[in-house]
Amino acid sequence: MSEETPLDKLKHALTGASRAIAREADVEVAWSADAPSSAGKHFRVPLPGRNLPEEQVAEARGFADSFSLKLLHHNAALHSKGAPPEATARACYDAIEQVRYEAIGAQEYGGVKENLGAALDMRLASDAITRATKASDVPLQTALSLLLREQLTGEASPEAARSGLELVRQEIAAKTGGDIAALADSLDDQSAFQRLALDLLEHLDLTQPTDAPDEGESEDEGEDEEGPDESEGDDENAGDGDPQAAEMAGEMAEGEGDAEGETEMSADDEMAVGEPGDEGDAATMPARPNRPQGDIPDGLDYKAYTERFDEEVGATELCDAEELDRLRAYLDSQLTGLQGVVTRLANRLQRRLMAQQNRSWDFDQEDGIVDAARLPRVIVSPGTALAYKTERDVEFRDTIVTLLIDNSGSMRGRPISIAAISADILARTLERCGVKVEILGFTTRAWKGGQSREAWLADGKPPEPGRLNDLRHIVYKKADEPWRRARRNLGLMMREGLLKENIDGEALMWAHNRIVARKEDRRIMMVISDGAPVDDSTLSVNSAGYLEAHLRKVIEWIERYSPVQLVAIGIGHDVTRYYRRAVTIMDVEQLGGTIMEQLAELFEDEKRGRR
Repeated sequence: MSEETPLDKLKHALTGASRAIAREADVEVAWSADAPSSAGKHFRVPLPGRNLPEEQVAEARGFADSFSLKLLHHNAALHSKGAPPEATARACYDAIEQVRYEAIGAQEYGGVKENLGAALDMRLASDAITRATKASDVPLQTALSLLLREQLTGEASPEAARSGLELVRQEIAAKTGGDIAALADSLDDQSAFQRLALDLLEHLDLTQPTDAPDEGESEDEGEDEEGPDESEGDDENAGDGDPQAAEMAGEMAEGEGDAEGETEMSADDEMAVGEPGDEGDAATMPARPNRPQGDIPDGLDYKAYTERFDEEVGATELCDAEELDRLRAYLDSQLTGLQGVVTRLANRLQRRLMAQQNRSWDFDQEDGIVDAARLPRVIVSPGTALAYKTERDVEFRDTIVTLLIDNSGSMRGRPISIAAISADILARTLERCGVKVEILGFTTRAWKGGQSREAWLADGKPPEPGRLNDLRHIVYKKADEPWRRARRNLGLMMREGLLKENIDGEALMWAHNRIVARKEDRRIMMVISDGAPVDDSTLSVNSAGYLEAHLRKVIEWIERYSPVQLVAIGIGHDVTRYYRRAVTIMDVEQLGGTIMEQLAELFEDEKRGRR
């Protein structure tokens, strides 16, 4: 049996310490190449380098300590019950609560205090507060959590965040008065602490006064503002975007393990997880301008309440180069066995395409190369004339393939991993054959509405607002970009908090408008998805089937009127009811081969059509 590695020893030490702090014998700690997270008693902490750098070990310890303290000192049901519905307020509310339970641990254990500081430094490295040049650039939840941490622990804020924090310190102090100091007196009482936190948010004008609502307003809030799913006490996910809480998957487990009598979470709610700085930043950072929807045909009976907060963004804008490299390495390590299978299929596709491109023969010619297949006839009947054949070039139409990948939360895990590696191998294979490939992804910037919903609420909640979430359309690889440059971008799909909700109809039109503007003669668009469009914010305030009806109309329009050939692959979901040319696979292991086979069929159909 092989000797235990230093990394294994560190993992065992972290597991033992976490069990002791949380007072739970079932806690398990595992390494993660993407953002740290917790799911009940299962923690995933950053994977340190092979030589165990001291600062990376401290970061891993810090996240494990934070998750343990949360397990011990945090009541998920109580927290969810008092959570404000507004996105920015919820992010602040979650951030403040994390500071509370971490401060309890920091006061009890000196080592834990140092570890939590290392984890905080890691989280802040990607937080907008470190890049802020004006007050509007500072995520309010980050600033509040740092100010409260200073009050509770006596520790100065990390140097990287100080200049950003000073941009908003005086304004926050003027509005909150002694609210932050009062929170320190209720550190061990989550209920009292929660009430004071809600008062603080009200003083910051992030929430509405709750002391005297009339009955009509209360009923309206329950039905229209957040929808039926958000009234349940199990959804801790809306605040997961808190940049202070790098626990993208952590909240989804609280509804199942921390509170008795809570309603069981739905499949959609289980996937409602965020990432450090993602949803919180979305509420405060300036949105990148997005392309217009483009030539959406008339008669689709569909609209977006606002497109101000939508974004079309490159993978490198959402993740720094170092993290992309780490995520790509993690993707490769997860799919070592599968990669060989898909590569063999890719080689088969390449042979098919090259055979179509290289040559074809014209037989029964008067001159050229002797047709060896006819020689036996000449030998048997010497009077028979020799038969010749000539080689001619086959016109292979200039082609582009767009791969549009559903980046919704339900794709999390093996489906998105296989989709990413298949896209990678497909791009490499087609590039060898002279076929250009564009790889795109689609999701939303926030769970349950984001800034679009905030704008709708501020405008008085006009009826039938249309799409009510902020789109995030991601370019992983541009058509003219070499595969070797874009390869690491696909690792971004492994960043769990990236995957949120899916609005398929607009994503199809976006991808369609990109490919139809290309100069290639033949355009193929392949969609990989695992379900119908889902966005809680939109569906809660529009007619039933609003997004699905739009998707059907977009597909019909592309299939009937567009020069783009559309094909879809459904993962565990029958997409044949949407797409005319589609295939459904029940096992994600089939995805790589299915992509290759579908493309091979398209090219072979083209070849048969020319004949």
